Amino acid sequence: MTTPYQLACNISQGLADNAVIARVSGELWDLDRPLEKDCSLEVLRFDDEDAQAVYWHSSAHILGEAMERFYGGCLCYGPPIENGFYYDMFMDGQQGVSSTEFGGLEAVCKSVMKDKQPFERLEISKETLLKMFKYNKFKCRILNEKVTTPTTTVYRCGPLIDLCRGPHVRHTGKIKAMKIYKNSSTYWEGRSDMETLQRVYGISFPDSKMLKEWERFQEEARNRDHRKIGKEQELFFFHDLSPGSCFFLPRGAHLYNTLTEFIREEYSRRGFQEVASPNIYNSKLWETSGHWQHYSENMFSFPVEQDIFALKPMNCPGHCLMFSHRPRSWRELPLRFADFGVLHRNELSGTLTGLTRVRRFQQDDAHIFCAMDQIESEMKGCLDFLRCVYAVFGFSFQLHLSTRPEKFLGDVAIWDQAEKQLENSLNEFGEPWKLNPGDGAFYGPKIDIKIKDAIGRYHQCATIQLDFQLPIRFNLTFVGKDGDDKARPVIIHRAILGSVERMIAILTENYAGKWPLWLSPRQVMLVPVNPSCEEYAKKVCKQFVEAGFMADADLDSSCLLNKKIRNAQLAQYNFILVVGEKEKQTSGVNVRTRDNKVHGELSVSEVLARLTLLRQSRCRSAEEEF
Repeated sequence: MTTPYQLACNISQGLADNAVIARVSGELWDLDRPLEKDCSLEVLRFDDEDAQAVYWHSSAHILGEAMERFYGGCLCYGPPIENGFYYDMFMDGQQGVSSTEFGGLEAVCKSVMKDKQPFERLEISKETLLKMFKYNKFKCRILNEKVTTPTTTVYRCGPLIDLCRGPHVRHTGKIKAMKIYKNSSTYWEGRSDMETLQRVYGISFPDSKMLKEWERFQEEARNRDHRKIGKEQELFFFHDLSPGSCFFLPRGAHLYNTLTEFIREEYSRRGFQEVASPNIYNSKLWETSGHWQHYSENMFSFPVEQDIFALKPMNCPGHCLMFSHRPRSWRELPLRFADFGVLHRNELSGTLTGLTRVRRFQQDDAHIFCAMDQIESEMKGCLDFLRCVYAVFGFSFQLHLSTRPEKFLGDVAIWDQAEKQLENSLNEFGEPWKLNPGDGAFYGPKIDIKIKDAIGRYHQCATIQLDFQLPIRFNLTFVGKDGDDKARPVIIHRAILGSVERMIAILTENYAGKWPLWLSPRQVMLVPVNPSCEEYAKKVCKQFVEAGFMADADLDSSCLLNKKIRNAQLAQYNFILVVGEKEKQTSGVNVRTRDNKVHGELSVSEVLARLTLLRQSRCRSAEEEF
């Protein structure tokens, strides 16, 4: 009869009051659910990631109850997400959700929270549940398609009974502050051929101060939104005639090319060989790789004469053809193919989000073909590569080792050997890392990397993934040291930037449009003091352009000098070079920065030399180090 909550009360009332959920012998457990056997017990507060997921899942049930009462539609799914939760609802024949209704919906949520409705865990037969949910075809689909046992669990809070494994907070009163902030339309299970649903998003916290802090954070994130900055700085745009495919304007293309050149420089130092592979392949290739069976709905395919062809969504199968086009020897391994090829994925139109979710993109994609005993050293090289790149951007990062899942392909002994080599590489790398047991792909273990941006958000960009299966599917072999001509290579899938488009979005928001000199689409602005100095300004500007800088001259004679300087600073030009009669006579410029730090008069040649060195160093604070 003893529950985790009772034990928490015995230890400290403060602990019990702040408890969100329990972890019993590693399993998340309702605080009011009796313990069933000897166990270890942890009481989790909101600062624990698992507790946050439970807290937001419980909040989704509150939102679901409010939506049923407010709209009267059919509830579908209501999961927690990385920051908050949502609930999907089918509103047959009704007008969709409007953001003007959020106040009324929030009021219903608050009344549910005030009622302190207990979350009750019930185990009910599938047969009874099908009768109970006969008014809701979506819940019946879940029962028929996902529930394979005679009974399953539901949770009740007030009038809402919902299919759910749980666990949940003790009662709805544990949710202290909630905000509904967004709505959108979606499809049942993300399939465009199924019913259209209304999705409502919310966030909740155990303290109103935390909600206010979240709102401040959202405002900061809105100001940094890459779509907003991209428009203001004329970097890129999207058009309905090619949805999900970005049009990079000249300054955006400069960013794109600078990033890829940065990686190319590293490639030449690290033994990678750049290749170029086709964009379109016969579907037979994708059948061999396994993508056709599992991924074809995300591919753009079309008939060509008597066959079906498709645009490539990834480079690896093409690289396998490159590896196998002639016999290979152990002396050639590791073979490191790098490819900036254009990739296309048929993302649903409703999921397209600026540069973070697109249909056309490029990756700093590489595939390393190596022998089993080379995995550890190659992994060290990949980890060193990502540390070098992320240090330039100023990103810290988290590392996770994801090991063999329940459903895996291949030999356990090979998995164990590979996982041990990955572990050794991580330990020698010297950065902290966490184990994600069972979270590897079915074809091999992997190292997941999340970078942290300037406002504390984490993004998954880099990936280092072992693959034992593609070499088997493509029958890749090499002649080993012992003369065995059937030795099988391992493939390491590796990207540092990930999608170049997505990395530009992350960097735009990380720097808030205030680009470091080496990457900046606006590096130098020449400002003539009066019209008589315009020719000199144009001449100096040309010198900087010829030296490879993104340089411009403000020749608007209707604009006063101070206004020109201010305009250049607001446009985030790293350096503003003012030229008057004195500078014209001495072949000099007067240097100031976008932060209004005045460096004074210097010769053009000296400024060019200093800026060239700062650009080459990829310094993040070039204006300060000038």
